[in-house]
Amino acid sequence: MELVIGNSLLLIFVIIEILILHFFKKEPIPWKEIIINLNSGHVLLWVFRGLEVAAYYYTWKYLNVGLVSSLPFWINWLLAFILWDFCFYWLHRLHHFFKVLWGVHSVHHEGEHFSLSLGIRNSWYSSLTSFPFFIIMAVLGIPVDIFVAVSSIHYFIQFYNHNHLIKKSGWLEYLVVTPSHHRVHHGKNQPYFNKNFSGTFVIWDKIFNTFQEELDDKPVVFGIDNYTNSNNPIAVNNSPFIKLFGKNGLNQTKSKNRQTNISNFMLVSGALLLFMLLLFYIYFETQFSDQRTLVLFTMIFLGTIGNGLMSDGNKYGIIVWSLSAVAIPIILLFYFSPNIILFKVLLLISIIHGILSLAITIKSEISRE
Repeated sequence: MELVIGNSLLLIFVIIEILILHFFKKEPIPWKEIIINLNSGHVLLWVFRGLEVAAYYYTWKYLNVGLVSSLPFWINWLLAFILWDFCFYWLHRLHHFFKVLWGVHSVHHEGEHFSLSLGIRNSWYSSLTSFPFFIIMAVLGIPVDIFVAVSSIHYFIQFYNHNHLIKKSGWLEYLVVTPSHHRVHHGKNQPYFNKNFSGTFVIWDKIFNTFQEELDDKPVVFGIDNYTNSNNPIAVNNSPFIKLFGKNGLNQTKSKNRQTNISNFMLVSGALLLFMLLLFYIYFETQFSDQRTLVLFTMIFLGTIGNGLMSDGNKYGIIVWSLSAVAIPIILLFYFSPNIILFKVLLLISIIHGILSLAITIKSEISRE
């Protein structure tokens, strides 16, 4: 339940920031980028996160040397909190310098607008390449429940550091990684490039000489040069590796005519609906049979692909998404049917969205004839 609450807060804060930027700050909203930010890792990243935790558990069970097992619980917590952040610094830094690791991490850096939704944007494979850097914690004997707890806290702090609204954080600038520090990290221009790798405590950058302050007279330029020109999660997550071997990647050819038929509201609301389904998946993951878990995973995964293709204007995207949007409430109603109010709200939203998507598909096809 705690994981559902934590991930729900991420979504709520993303929506609040968008509303503030749109209605109060009057800033343009990069809707298409928000869609891929929400869809990039999604349910497959969650599955691989489970594999990371399982690998940690078995390492702790069979390779644990017990150096911290006899220490008080609070010392275990404190050591885990500090050690996790130290390990993350090196994880983060090396993901910028080894091409294979950068192929994973570059997905996060492709975002050209700094916002909370960017904090959710990650590669499918990020948990797989993260685990080796945390093995030392399992070997020392830090239990898996503490590992999961401290990592969740650190990741939530890192999510906060992507917010667009806070410019400077006063005395916190000297202690922890702030949005200002992390804006620097996302900069592709000098003097910001490859700086500020710390996750929570800024001290690691200062110790290892990778710290750079954000300068008032030098705006940060976000993104990367060789980005994937697509909102399709398949392309976004795999193109970096295809490019690594000298190919052109999976950049999607976009159709402007097709794009104009789909409103930003429908695209973004679809992405939000899929994220709500992810929360449903997280909540019921341990209660379902393997078959129902697979059905739910497939439904969410195909939905993210369809939503991304539709955002690209791909001619198949609107078909895949419409079929998904219609199938989602049917599958939810007849295959799961939990008797809770939040599920009924989700079911109602999915039905309305499915009907609207189908109507737009029919109208789009008629207008092309």
